Amino acid sequence: MRFHINRDKLISNLRDLLRRCGYFGIEDKRSGRLSYVRRLSKIQHYPRFHLYIEEQSDRLIFNLHLDQKQVSYQGQKAHSGDYDEPAVQAEAARIQSLI
Repeated sequence: MRFHINRDKLISNLRDLLRRCGYFGIEDKRSGRLSYVRRLSKIQHYPRFHLYIEEQSDRLIFNLHLDQKQVSYQGQKAHSGDYDEPAVQAEAARIQSLI
């Protein structure tokens, strides 16, 4: 699910705002790309919300999905993810309300 927030609406720096929302940064070892995740369990890595952010001059574009499980096959990027389910829509609304 994609949504955007105008930069002039941010009340703090992005990293601090995402931490306030319960997200922490992870770096893809292959691409070096930074993304953010929020686990739904304290003892398991999955399921988790996964957030990519594209920075533009006047706004931030958020790309959010729910990872249900880890990639099953080595070398593959495909995973079991939900993109427009009600849980993802609710999480997008929660992020927008906190930022």
